[in-house]
Amino acid sequence: MDKLHAMTAFTRVAELSSFTQAAISLGLPKGSISMAVQNLEAHLGTRLLQRTTRKVVLTHDGQLFYQRCKDLLTDMDELESMFLLDEKGIHGRIRVDVPLAVAREVLMPHLPAFLAQHPGIKIELSSTDRRVDLVAEGFDCVVRVGSLGDSGLIARHVGLHPIVNCASPEYLQRHGIPITLDDLGRHFTVHYAQMLGSEDAYWEYAHGNDNRRVKMQSIITVNNSDAYSQACLAGLGIIQVPLAAARTHLKHGRLVEILPEYRAAPMPISMLYPNRRHQPRRVRVFMDWLTAMLQDYLGSVDVTS
Repeated sequence: MDKLHAMTAFTRVAELSSFTQAAISLGLPKGSISMAVQNLEAHLGTRLLQRTTRKVVLTHDGQLFYQRCKDLLTDMDELESMFLLDEKGIHGRIRVDVPLAVAREVLMPHLPAFLAQHPGIKIELSSTDRRVDLVAEGFDCVVRVGSLGDSGLIARHVGLHPIVNCASPEYLQRHGIPITLDDLGRHFTVHYAQMLGSEDAYWEYAHGNDNRRVKMQSIITVNNSDAYSQACLAGLGIIQVPLAAARTHLKHGRLVEILPEYRAAPMPISMLYPNRRHQPRRVRVFMDWLTAMLQDYLGSVDVTS
């Protein structure tokens, strides 16, 4: 049994929760993936994966073995590339999760140049408002906007993202332009909540070192950032949004900034990655590149640009 092949097959099945998807990802027949995992389980004397009719999940032993496999495969990848000084010699898969606006405004426009410089790298990109489980789902790194919890992950601070208050011209024609916080009592906000019905809608703003909130009316609640912006464009309410998500609309007059003196505090942008002894060279190169792209972008952010 080729143990490295078997461990590679196992980790892909664990990450994708599917033998079929793992086989497609690795470019191998499904039967060879299944056989490799079976041989690995027989060799270890324990079941690593629980197979159901709908998906494949890790057993308790499988979870423990998965983490050690990832470390070992990372070390092997590092050994294979340690003498490759030419960056075109960097190869392998990178799994990354970024917010929708970061994917649209930063990653996609510049990714072709990065891949042209590193033709051996393949990217698996997740772009969702859901906070993925970086370790359990096998991500190499994720970009997070906002405050971070105590996750046990390593965080690299990238920068601060300004927040703008926006409304559509049509909304402002119907409801008027708010000038003071008291004016918000007759206005509506688009309420964003990852869990629908979880809390009331508020306007947030920075006051010195404090963050303050004003309760607002809302006629629509959404749970993803695209719907949040689209609801505002449709005239359903005011939004408070990272400038990356609104910059193009502001530039072309589809949205208008309001109450600039009552902006919410800038949101931190961070790069998170697992607390491993080593990071593959390809991941380090990608993280350094994406950090530089994000910092350049944040430095160029301007409502009038």
